[in-house]
Amino acid sequence: MKKILFLLYLGLLISSCQEKEERKPNFVFILVDDLGWADVKANYPDTFYETPHLDQMAAEGLRFTQAYAAHPVCSPTRAALMTGKHPNRLGITDWIPGYDKFEAKRPISTPVIKDELALEETTLAEKFKENGYQTFFIGKWHLGEEEQYWPQHQGFDKNIGGWRVGAPQLKKGVSNGYYSPYGNPKLSNGPEGEYLTDRLTDESLQLIRENTDKPFLLYLSFYSVHTPIQPAPKRHDYFINKKETMSLTEGQATYRQEGDGQTKLVQDNAAYASMVAAMDENVGKILKELKDKGLDDNTWVILTSDNGGLSTLYGEGAPTANGPLRAGKGWCYEGGIRVPLIVKGPGIKTPGKVTDLPVISMDFFPTLLSIAGFSFEENDGQDFSSYLTGGEAPERDVLFWHYPQYHGSAWKPGSAIREGNWKLIHDYESGKNKLFNLKNDPGEKEDLANSLPEKAIALQGRLMKELEKTGGKFPTIK
Repeated sequence: MKKILFLLYLGLLISSCQEKEERKPNFVFILVDDLGWADVKANYPDTFYETPHLDQMAAEGLRFTQAYAAHPVCSPTRAALMTGKHPNRLGITDWIPGYDKFEAKRPISTPVIKDELALEETTLAEKFKENGYQTFFIGKWHLGEEEQYWPQHQGFDKNIGGWRVGAPQLKKGVSNGYYSPYGNPKLSNGPEGEYLTDRLTDESLQLIRENTDKPFLLYLSFYSVHTPIQPAPKRHDYFINKKETMSLTEGQATYRQEGDGQTKLVQDNAAYASMVAAMDENVGKILKELKDKGLDDNTWVILTSDNGGLSTLYGEGAPTANGPLRAGKGWCYEGGIRVPLIVKGPGIKTPGKVTDLPVISMDFFPTLLSIAGFSFEENDGQDFSSYLTGGEAPERDVLFWHYPQYHGSAWKPGSAIREGNWKLIHDYESGKNKLFNLKNDPGEKEDLANSLPEKAIALQGRLMKELEKTGGKFPTIK
């Protein structure tokens, strides 16, 4: 009898171990719209904003200080995240559908972009779905004007809130931005006063509760902190009071000239701060739910942004500042492309580690699929999964960006390349280059193109080869 009980116990133990080994990891990918590198306190301690939950996530995971968006505006980066391909290859090098009110007055004509992520492209969601995962999209999509290109047709089992637009809409009697009614065909209106960031999180929490025994990919794409800047109710008064107690140095400039625009230098927008706080609080809710449901030891959580913070515009009025980084959303300076990135997961060997390893949006496609144990075709992304679990840092040759359109931030068509610590920005109107050494000059203040002409010419040549290789299209003289 004892022998039978022992064998039974042994069988149950083996079965339990096999089940644990075979249990597939869950993935929660959180994309925050327009969140700047310096909006997160763990990155920039002098920030006006408060992000305790993101800071705690960083303390439990891995924080990247030199993570990059694939592009300085949203749609191209979102397409790169979904496919692992450079935006050039996808024909999406501007926000969809793009608009330039000064087009007739421009000295050069810019290339036409595609208005959708083509259905022929293989998405991250499609790869997870074909391998038995539940796939959920919540929030901002902005990768197709027509419904046939929305998340539910791109590999996601559920689409809550994702449609053609890139920001909460303001239309009298129909939609009230971040407050219900939303006027969103993929999101029902909530009770009066409901805040969109809270609502998207509630939808996410419900899906987590319903799928505790099934592997899932939850892609939570907040509309925050994109314009319109509408305060989150809970913390707005707090930040108004905080701003009143701030002591700015007498005579300190709040804006500086950036081309034809102005870059904001001081974080002091209470409404924007409340939006950051609401996002942070809701990320905390997601992390708590995973822990409460016993899923945190088998779930990877990734948080990043689609481009830098909106700090540069024609004239004044931008909501945030990017700390020591130059310019912001829309620009290929560091302020426009360097973004927060925090990764938390069961395989992190050194929680709290901070790394300066350069990574970019395309890298998530092979990295997440590799963690899940799925095969995939190589593309422009670089798999850094082994680095997350204590392996060697992957070697990277260059990173490059291509924005051949004009933007409302006052950016003029150009491209950029980073090779080691060297960074070059090429302007298509003037044909001129700017050269920086990021190690010595992370704020890109000292242009070395004239003092190091051979380096600038060499980097420009490499940039053009990379653009040609990926199918980049160029502006033309009118």
